[in-house]
Amino acid sequence: MGKLNWGKSAHGIFLLCLTTAIASPAQTVTILHSFDGADGATPLAGLVQATNGNLYGTTDAGGASDDGTVFKITPRGTLTMLHSFNFTDGFGSYGGLVQATNGNLYGTTPLGGSGCAGDGCGTVFKISARGTLTTLHSFDVTDSEYPYEGLVQASNGNLYGTTSGGFDGGDGTVYKMTPSGALTTLHSFNGTDGDIPLAVLTQHTNGNLYGTTEAGGTNGEGTVFKMTPSGKLTTLYSYCSQSNCTDGALPYAGLVQGANGNLYGTTYGGGNSGNGTVFEITPSGTLTTLYSFCSQTNCADGSGPEAALVRATDGNFYGTTPLGGSNCVNMGCGTVFRITPSGKLTTLYSFCSQSNCTDGAHPYAGLVQDTNGNLYGTTQAGGASGDGTVFSLSVGLGPFVETQTTSGKVGSAVKILGTNLTGATSVTFSGTAAVFRVVSGSLITTTVPVGATTGEVKVKTPRGSLKSNVVFRVEK
Repeated sequence: MGKLNWGKSAHGIFLLCLTTAIASPAQTVTILHSFDGADGATPLAGLVQATNGNLYGTTDAGGASDDGTVFKITPRGTLTMLHSFNFTDGFGSYGGLVQATNGNLYGTTPLGGSGCAGDGCGTVFKISARGTLTTLHSFDVTDSEYPYEGLVQASNGNLYGTTSGGFDGGDGTVYKMTPSGALTTLHSFNGTDGDIPLAVLTQHTNGNLYGTTEAGGTNGEGTVFKMTPSGKLTTLYSYCSQSNCTDGALPYAGLVQGANGNLYGTTYGGGNSGNGTVFEITPSGTLTTLYSFCSQTNCADGSGPEAALVRATDGNFYGTTPLGGSNCVNMGCGTVFRITPSGKLTTLYSFCSQSNCTDGAHPYAGLVQDTNGNLYGTTQAGGASGDGTVFSLSVGLGPFVETQTTSGKVGSAVKILGTNLTGATSVTFSGTAAVFRVVSGSLITTTVPVGATTGEVKVKTPRGSLKSNVVFRVEK
């Protein structure tokens, strides 16, 4: 089961394809865990790497009450269920988690909670790395309903998210929340400027937040928008602005910033055969369709992407499609793909390649690149019990370090995530040495040194030098 479409449908129109896909040598997916219901079922969200080196995620169902779970899993596959939702504290988590600078993980559930006269219109929660969960907010009709996606922590320390609106007739909202739980609605969509935001927001290095709405806009097929941290929203693009929707339609997923400063994303519909696209859009709103899915016979290249892309350390983007691929009859069981910034797509893996789909099926969530270099993700179905999986995929990329946060002023605290950091001998910001402390093999704490400029963060360890996956921006 995928994200609710609220009655919207993709176009089944044949369109011109702008680029081509190529087959890839077989890639090996490693199944780290197969859910069995008791420890969770139907994971629809991606994973996040925490400062302790473990990965954290959620499931839509399963657990003690069959209302979903929060779990952690080591990079090698040891899974621990941390929390079972019980409706009063949330129900059916669709969105991923984010680790804030205070060390807690934050997430949402689209249903459950104490709002809407006990019928449950969704929650925002925080959970410690060890599993203590606190419900911070229960939505009701006064502040919209149904937060389907997770949160992003902006450089000002606040968390930002969206609600989809829905049965009350609302078109959804953007809100901000302090880490302690004080919520402010920043914008209410009205259809013309967007409707049903289903994606997590991303903060650009220019300081603005960018996101998508699944519907609404000039043509009713979704939008891309930008918003200042204080709440001023600008609609940048309305989909289906080109003849026969060659530009895509129904963007379920969020955006990711490329090295060139442009944003990249996917649409569920539109494109060559109405089966979705990958696109690039400038911060000011100029959109280029890079790829149209289902360009190969029987949609061997994938169909209907619902998840955001991840920019890996090789400069390419990696993603998933829940449908299509070379296996399963009719609609296919989904794929993992790589796409270059210029639009050359390579299918890396087609799910259900093993008997009874023990390798998983239908990856609705996106991928995360662990600091060990590998990609990690989830499938909604398949596995040993048919309740979904957690998997890893090696594409030959080496280890790196990741800063938390990705910007700050001189003297501000920075956490550096990595793998095998024990024994590190130096940390530099664009070549300027910093004072640091090795907390564990996966975490270094430091501060932005005097004289640092915007650039790469490097950590020298006994095993070699590690570079940050994105540029660290030194604020004035």
